[in-house]
Amino acid sequence: MSAQDFSVADYLLTRLKELGLGKIFQVPGDYVSNFMDALENFDGIDAVGEVYEMGAAYAADGYARVHGLGAVSLQYGVGTFSAVNAIAGSFVERAPVVVISASPSTANRELARKQHVLFHHSTGDFEADRKVLEQVTVACEIISDANQAPWQIDSALIAALTHRQPVYLEAWKDVWGMPCSRPQGQLAPAPTPSNAYNLDLLVKNSIQRLAEAKKPLVLLGVEVMRYGLQDAVQRLIDGCKLPFSTTLDAKTVLDESQAPFIGTYAGPASRLETSPQVLDADCILAIGVIFTDDYLDLLEQRFDQIIQVNCDLARTGAEYYPNVRLPDYVDALLKAFNLDARFPRTDLVLPKHPPLLAACGADTALSYANFFATFVEYAQEHRLWDSSTLILGESSSLYVASNIQGMPRNAFLSDAIWGSLGHETGCALGVALGSGKRPIVVAGDGGFMMVSQSLAALKRNKINAIVFVMSNQVYAIEQAFVDIDAFKPDGQFAPFDTLPSLDYLAVAQGYGAQGHQVRTVSELQQLLPQLLAVRDQPVLVEVKIPEKDLAVQIERLATTP
Repeated sequence: MSAQDFSVADYLLTRLKELGLGKIFQVPGDYVSNFMDALENFDGIDAVGEVYEMGAAYAADGYARVHGLGAVSLQYGVGTFSAVNAIAGSFVERAPVVVISASPSTANRELARKQHVLFHHSTGDFEADRKVLEQVTVACEIISDANQAPWQIDSALIAALTHRQPVYLEAWKDVWGMPCSRPQGQLAPAPTPSNAYNLDLLVKNSIQRLAEAKKPLVLLGVEVMRYGLQDAVQRLIDGCKLPFSTTLDAKTVLDESQAPFIGTYAGPASRLETSPQVLDADCILAIGVIFTDDYLDLLEQRFDQIIQVNCDLARTGAEYYPNVRLPDYVDALLKAFNLDARFPRTDLVLPKHPPLLAACGADTALSYANFFATFVEYAQEHRLWDSSTLILGESSSLYVASNIQGMPRNAFLSDAIWGSLGHETGCALGVALGSGKRPIVVAGDGGFMMVSQSLAALKRNKINAIVFVMSNQVYAIEQAFVDIDAFKPDGQFAPFDTLPSLDYLAVAQGYGAQGHQVRTVSELQQLLPQLLAVRDQPVLVEVKIPEKDLAVQIERLATTP
């Protein structure tokens, strides 16, 4: 490729390839055609088509979560605005996604100025997309000059790497195709260095608190994954010998089969033996944790006993330490543990936990409880987690699945912080292409109805995803918080929490997937081996459960003050 042929689009693609990106998810549009043409001719990054914009953004989010960086190319206005929900989830949950778009060209803008033309997909404000996307990104750039493009692209990508959050790159339509200089050097995160004094003081206070505590505990959050700290944190757990839990968004951040793991902490929805161990702890080391309102009970009871360090803050109780970076803290704390004779702690009892749920009869009708009991038993027996990723969305199933024990590292994925219905099915394409593992999705029927068209992209890309839909024709989790008495025998569901009936077998056939329905434990047991034999095709399984099957985890969550 000559210097004249190397375009602004080629510059961005070259940088993304240098950063290890192999896929860009896209929905086509005329404004972004110059970028799409460059992508089609670029060696080393594949274009992966989706059929709707939010699905493409969900896929890019899933890819970023398992691969480290994702990207999505979308049409101006109608495309980017449709994807905002998914990108907001990436922003909140620290998944760096590069959102790529294009807006009316130089000539278009001149016509708009002179003749008052309202161009298609435009609100009339050519900066509207930037104004919206800057709320859910750490950098927004509109590229109008090819000479400035390298600096704008590099700055945005460095911000994505540094903060592990999305960025937005929009170029005028013609600018994507304009000649551009080639990249120089390499991109890397550019974090602000920790204040050495503050870091040392925080580590000393942390060590002292943990050494003096009678019931210390480590609580791990999603930022441990996002900042590549899993190996370091595992060494920390090995060195201090403290029991540990994870927040729901960080489930399987470390291998759960190891003795110090006491179960995932999901507030009142946690396993019955996990909650007391967390709530009774007199010192909690929260590493990379983002506390949501699922953890209000913990914060209310134990705020002063929590050492919390994440990318936004560092504190011991109500004492705050400015300018301390999470990776620096983990490194310094690990060194301090190794030098302190009080660690590892050998005086702490690590309890053993029973299986998820008790077994039940083969002819028993399926429910949340026995679906997961049956499925998890099969998965563990056949080492399914070694080659699969279990993906949960915002539904009753997410909180039931939080009680699963013994999963290996990186085997579980959810958007438990943002909580967007449908994310679980939408992100499966990106998870599969980014990790090489089979996505196993457990979706609520309400969430699945929002994104059912994602099956088409899974089929086109020959992804052997398994999508279980828990079919009860209600927004059960929503109803539980609105009026839990609706689940009583004489209770009535709110009209807005009831769902239409779908013919899931017909839906599967229409999208080119295999379709199945199960109603009993024995039917599920017989079907599971068949599902694992499927290749190059998604499978949709309707799991029929009673309308008023209220998962005990949701009941606890909804009734806890």
